[in-house]
Amino acid sequence: MPYTVAVRHLCEFTAKAGDLDLRFTPSPTAMEGIAGHAAVTSARAAGYERELALEGRHEDLLVRGRADGFDAARNRLEEIKTHRGDLARQPANHRALHWAQAKVYGALLCEARGLERITLALVYFDVGSAKETVLEQELDRATLRAFFEDQCTRFLAWARQELAHRAARDERLAGLAFPHAEFRPGQRALAEAAYRAAAQGRCLLAQAPTGIGKTVGTLYPVLKACPGQKIDKVYFLAAKTPGRQLALDALRVIGGDLPPVRVLELTARDKACEHPDKACHGESCPLARGFYDRLPAARAAALAGGTMDRAALRETALAHAVCPYYLAQELARWADVVVGDYNYVFDTSAMLHAFAQEGGWRVALLVDEAHNLVERGRQMYTAELDPAALRAARSEASPPVRRALDRLRRSWSELAPAQGGGYAVLDEIPGGWLAALQKASAAIGDHLNEAPHEPPGALQQFHFDALALLRLAEAFGDHSVIDVTERPGRRGPDLVPCIRNLIPAPFLAPRFEAAHAAVLFSATLGPDAFYRDTLGLPGDAVWIDVESPFDAHQLAVRLVRSISTRWADRDRSLQPIADLIARRYAAQPGNWLAFFSSFDYLRRVAALVRERHPGLPVVEQEPAMPEAGRRAFLDRFVPGGRTLGFAVLGGSFGEGIDLPGDRLVGAFIATLGLPQVNPVNEEMRRRMARAFGAGYDYTYLYPGLRKVVQAAGRVIRTREDRGTVVLIDDRFGRPEVRALLPSWWHVEDEREPA
Repeated sequence: MPYTVAVRHLCEFTAKAGDLDLRFTPSPTAMEGIAGHAAVTSARAAGYERELALEGRHEDLLVRGRADGFDAARNRLEEIKTHRGDLARQPANHRALHWAQAKVYGALLCEARGLERITLALVYFDVGSAKETVLEQELDRATLRAFFEDQCTRFLAWARQELAHRAARDERLAGLAFPHAEFRPGQRALAEAAYRAAAQGRCLLAQAPTGIGKTVGTLYPVLKACPGQKIDKVYFLAAKTPGRQLALDALRVIGGDLPPVRVLELTARDKACEHPDKACHGESCPLARGFYDRLPAARAAALAGGTMDRAALRETALAHAVCPYYLAQELARWADVVVGDYNYVFDTSAMLHAFAQEGGWRVALLVDEAHNLVERGRQMYTAELDPAALRAARSEASPPVRRALDRLRRSWSELAPAQGGGYAVLDEIPGGWLAALQKASAAIGDHLNEAPHEPPGALQQFHFDALALLRLAEAFGDHSVIDVTERPGRRGPDLVPCIRNLIPAPFLAPRFEAAHAAVLFSATLGPDAFYRDTLGLPGDAVWIDVESPFDAHQLAVRLVRSISTRWADRDRSLQPIADLIARRYAAQPGNWLAFFSSFDYLRRVAALVRERHPGLPVVEQEPAMPEAGRRAFLDRFVPGGRTLGFAVLGGSFGEGIDLPGDRLVGAFIATLGLPQVNPVNEEMRRRMARAFGAGYDYTYLYPGLRKVVQAAGRVIRTREDRGTVVLIDDRFGRPEVRALLPSWWHVEDEREPA
């Protein structure tokens, strides 16, 4: 069986050399690139062939790809590249890579059609000026064949190694044993459903309670299914850092370091960068200088070293004097299991998704704490522009750019809504403003292309923000709105336009469709229709609700109906809640968490507790709490301790933390966690009603109750735990609300104090 490689991957492996150079040079957007290719090929004469599928074999290597175009009349094969600005600034190693691709395609075409000579053309199309620059070489078949065989020979040893690795990996996974003596209650049902999803190539939405071992219960069966289903990669995607660590720990439990399975952790750039004060190019950063020359040795060492987590990657990278962050990106092509954030598969520039598409890989997705993907998806496809950023950019601009920015500033008046007010949704993106933004962005791009060594500043940041909004404008539809918010400005109110995604489904659905299988799991994934609709899951997606291993004897759930936490009753609720917390704590001293819908509500109740019940061990969550502060907060919750923590629903301590045993004996939950009623959420409610007929439920009720159940889930973590949850608000007694709470809860009314 030959090893199959794409032309692009082959050339990137064999022909890339020199420095890593990431100085900003404006490049076309994806849509501009597509349009540029179309502009070039549509201008060609009749008989011009587009997107030629080519392949060729050398020993154990099968090389495949699609050449951009061939003009048989001129015997010219074209490799088309779109760009902006002066080609003289193009790094030499980029040009060498482009020629390598053209020569490989030329060799494949000569063999396919029996051509003895061919003209190769690099066609550079400037999307700004619509100008073509053509570089040509005429080469004979023997020369191209020799080049092709040389590239293949340089890759062949690696390909054979990869074939041997794949065989050993599949043998290991086929014989993989479950890592524990037996499954936990509920874990077997989850594992069987995950295996079926991988085996059948389907999407699974699994609501599974905390404590059953969801991470092992999904990773193990999907890994087990890889050999039979010829799955190339498993992507484990987490919303937060603790989720990544849980996955890495689970993989070690499943099979030690899983030799010969390659496990890679992807870490954010700001956490992996060794020289944050330096720019990403060889003239500035020593780890970028000669990066591609040292990459082969670093790559081989990393892959031979077992699990490639953040610490191991850093050690290997520094030993070979290469950048840890970009070494990890290179290794993503060769890893079997990649653990990283949602954005690597789901956002606009998703690296792992792009690699999978280029390589034609069969991928299984595991999405941890998948309830977070709705809001994260909205954030990925939302962009705004602040006039303050425009002013800052103008202060750094050259005269031509300043004139373009001034025209944009004058067009800003088009954003003013006719009805006035602090917030408004526009019927459409104003055409004049959008055109001015496009021209301003192009002007900045041309300037930055002429001055790529300029340090990043306000001008570059505004350009990035503008490009993000322009990309979303190209895909604007009913899934999003264009709205304008008034904010205080230097000379009166500023109008801040935003393309705000409300329904991420149209953007996420193609990513799920591209995967061989997907398993989304969380303790709170109901009702399933909400997640099917908002995430764009395939029509044949399966939903399961795994039975909880816990019972009502473990968790006392008390409902306090006498206190209303509605907005209109908020002030009157403060003292009763403070006294209730103090009374409950006195009856059952220990570690408690009290959850509120906002920091303001939290602070006001905490202040009353301190005032009316001095001496209670109160500690509060702070807004934008740094990692060290979050760790210090949790460190207060020691076994046998006595701490009364105040936190916000849906925040850092409302989900994703593990306080087993008496590290947490109970939780107070004040309010249903409903999102604030504001103009943005009200617009979302209208849009949800129009799209799904469930405006209030999809916007307020389901997201709110999810936060409540997640917070309550901090109390019972194992089958040995015991604890109490106090629900504060009469609305928890409503049938439609009770239906969204875990079925194993037995809710009892709290007795009023004598």
